[in-house]
Amino acid sequence: MKALSKMKAFIFLFFVSAYKMPALGFLGMYCDLISIRLKIMTNKTTQLTRLAAAISVTTLFGCGGGASTSTDLAIVEPTQPVTDWELVWSDEFDGTSIDENKWTHEVNCDGGGNNESQCYTDSDENSFVADGILNIVALPAEEGADKPYTSARLNTRYKADFKYGRIEMRAKLPAGQGSWPAFWMMPTDEVYGGWPRSGEIDILESVNLKAMDADGNPEAYIHGTLHYGQEWPNNDSSGKAYKLPDGANPADDFHTYAVEWQEGEIRWYMDDYLYATQRRSEVRYNSKGEATGLSHRGWYAEYYEQGTGELTTFWDNAPFDQEFYLILNFAVGGDWPSNVNELGIDADAFANGNTYEVDYVRVYQCASDPDTGKGCETIRPGYESFDDALVEGAAPIPSPPSTGIAQDLTIFDNTPNPNWPAWDCCGGSTPALVEDADEGQVYEFSIGATPTVMGFISRELFITDPEGQAQTFDASPMADTGSVKFDLKITSLPNDASANWFVKLESAEGTTEVSVPLMSGYVGPGDIGNTSPRPNEWESFEFPLSALADGGLDLSAIDVVMVFPEWGTGEGAVYRLTNVELSQDSYPELVIFEDSMNVNWPMWDCCGGSTPTEEMDNEEHGLTAEFRIGAEPTVMGFITRSEAGGGDTPFDATALADGGLLQFDMRVVSMPNDASASWLFKVESNDAATAVELPLSESSEGAAPTAGEWQTYTYPLADLQAAGLDLSAIDVIMIFPAWGSGEGAVYRLDNMKIYHPDAGALPSSELTLFADSAASQWTIWDCCGGSTPTEETDDDAHGTVAEFRIGSQPTVMGFLADEDVSFDASALLSTGVVHFEMKVSAMPNDSSAPWLFKIESIGASTAVELPLSSSLEGADPVAGEWQTYTFPLQTLYDAGLDISAINVVMVFPAWGQGEGAVYRIDNAEIAAE
Repeated sequence: MKALSKMKAFIFLFFVSAYKMPALGFLGMYCDLISIRLKIMTNKTTQLTRLAAAISVTTLFGCGGGASTSTDLAIVEPTQPVTDWELVWSDEFDGTSIDENKWTHEVNCDGGGNNESQCYTDSDENSFVADGILNIVALPAEEGADKPYTSARLNTRYKADFKYGRIEMRAKLPAGQGSWPAFWMMPTDEVYGGWPRSGEIDILESVNLKAMDADGNPEAYIHGTLHYGQEWPNNDSSGKAYKLPDGANPADDFHTYAVEWQEGEIRWYMDDYLYATQRRSEVRYNSKGEATGLSHRGWYAEYYEQGTGELTTFWDNAPFDQEFYLILNFAVGGDWPSNVNELGIDADAFANGNTYEVDYVRVYQCASDPDTGKGCETIRPGYESFDDALVEGAAPIPSPPSTGIAQDLTIFDNTPNPNWPAWDCCGGSTPALVEDADEGQVYEFSIGATPTVMGFISRELFITDPEGQAQTFDASPMADTGSVKFDLKITSLPNDASANWFVKLESAEGTTEVSVPLMSGYVGPGDIGNTSPRPNEWESFEFPLSALADGGLDLSAIDVVMVFPEWGTGEGAVYRLTNVELSQDSYPELVIFEDSMNVNWPMWDCCGGSTPTEEMDNEEHGLTAEFRIGAEPTVMGFITRSEAGGGDTPFDATALADGGLLQFDMRVVSMPNDASASWLFKVESNDAATAVELPLSESSEGAAPTAGEWQTYTYPLADLQAAGLDLSAIDVIMIFPAWGSGEGAVYRLDNMKIYHPDAGALPSSELTLFADSAASQWTIWDCCGGSTPTEETDDDAHGTVAEFRIGSQPTVMGFLADEDVSFDASALLSTGVVHFEMKVSAMPNDSSAPWLFKIESIGASTAVELPLSSSLEGADPVAGEWQTYTFPLQTLYDAGLDISAINVVMVFPAWGQGEGAVYRIDNAEIAAE
């Protein structure tokens, strides 16, 4: 742990100091830092990839089937290159001098761009050929030299450039603290842009061999790495460290180091033992042809597309599909070796010269397919199926297409969201969690002398919580109904009290952005006309997403939300934020009567002198509002005007104009003496400035009242608005027999409200496969055994269930969708599960048979198979007991399932082992957890 803490401190200092360095120095420093990280993270990465491999090896396709391997890695023997490798270039170093037709010396004191401590020379003292060996020697420099050491770096650019093949070196590596030999490749022509957009292939690197590591063991690792992706400083890399299993040290003897490079794949070898494989990324598409993720995360490229000129991400063979040249060099010190093992440089290791000895360099071409390099793979058993070789790359994962389902995002509400840390862009401070007397735990931001902006961010570089991950937010489904909302309190105004305040949002790593004045979103408390925020008072702000989109913001990938005084004017400002969210605006709702009267909207007799009462009705309705009409003509209902005893709270239904309803239930206890009297509904607004009166028979239900029956009446607000009603100030609602014809009428009203039916509604994105019966367009199914599963009655808790019986014919069973029918579970990805209950009535004759769950997408294009014991419950079936099994959709998706077109769900004993099994399934569903 101490070693890791030191490394974290080093990384921090590295980034702080890097901004003060020339670009070339930072580039190399970053490259080296990645190599350090690779070594430190090897164990953790291995654990994660083993879990992924455990899932992937169970992924099967089609009906039934299975997969197994009996490979024993403990007895693996390395293989030799296959005969189709054809030697096309080599240097055996069997002459008397370095062949200048093959190699060019680089002469400079740039320090390799990594703060290295050597000058590269073309002196015979630093590089020479003797006894069939190329010797690259690092020596102490003369006193007063630019750097304390000299060494050599040779390359083959424009003399020997290669695309695909086996590139191999036999060498004995130097040892000692500060030693850094390398054998690597760079692009001959940087067709995709500056480093590392055009790629870098590190065939071999080692640092500080034989120096003690943090555990007191001699350093013995070598490293193979790729560099690629975005241009510095946002570059990416991936690779692996390896050491010989017998404890031998690469500095003790000669060993071969090689890569085999083919279209879409590069493999690393030491003594022909395959220890690392890297591949191009493979994009996963759903049944609609939309990118949903990566089936393999490998390398990627980012460059300007020629046709459009746009900077674009490519998940293909680029950048490792162009010619590269070879480099041999021996660096001394630098940011990597000087900061690990024994630290610094051991002068004694270089006092008499330290030598990197190269026996040969050879390049082979794959004769069977020179254009792709495929067909000559030197592999060893097991590397395809196990995690000890395949390296996960750093390619960005394409965002799944929008589900179209609006989902809220809470960035902060007294509890930090690990995916959205509070952030100071440029001022060097750390926003603090503090206790506020009114709001509890809030974030406090303080601006010093350095100009900055502050807020919340969801980009990988700024996420430090181990539980956090960068997650851009797709707000596009709520573009018309959503807002950015937060509460702000300024505890100290900027020194420049007149500073303007702004809100700014960015999306897709700053690809689009919009900035608006803070006070344009002020919603209270107090005067909405305020021109500046008031100190020491919590104030609320709200910014419609539609307005932000009109200002140019891409709502589909929001990753920054900022609140700040104008750039350069904020010094001295201290302010607090809470309740920060992107959410749908709640539809307003007015409940006038539901089990009791709304005191602001009392029951009301306009002109008859009666007092309406609350009366108990049947069990369903309970307390209701009762109205009685006598001889005096009148109208009755509910009112909020103060002169009638109301609370003077007219209702603004403007936001409900599209889809909102005015609805109530009514039962006529006694019809009017005049049985032909028509029943009317009337609504007024703004002290009767506008009004609409309609027959009850013109409601959506279209029915006149029937004595003794509860009936529902619904009026769309859009229709009332079209008829002339001002929706912004509704203050009277009436139901009554026509004026002068109501005598004798007694009627009751309940569930009177103005609302939107979609308020709080959950999307209908769930599928019940079986609950008492199979879902429409789905059947209970026997794949291959010839039986017909049946519906049977079980206990009171389960009722009708699906029963499956397996005979002598191997089969799998479950639920099958009709032809061309499938279920799109995309909207449930983050929260959804496949869930079912199962009871085994009779175990298979083979009691050792494992029980499996399998799910496929349409046409068996993708499928995942897992043991029932891998469910969240983690239990195998027990005869005679109902048991629950749950599989998260995210787990199935990560294992390769296209969740946009699920059409088969199966549960069964392993293929060929199920004879005699009888089992029942109930409450099978794909639903939110």
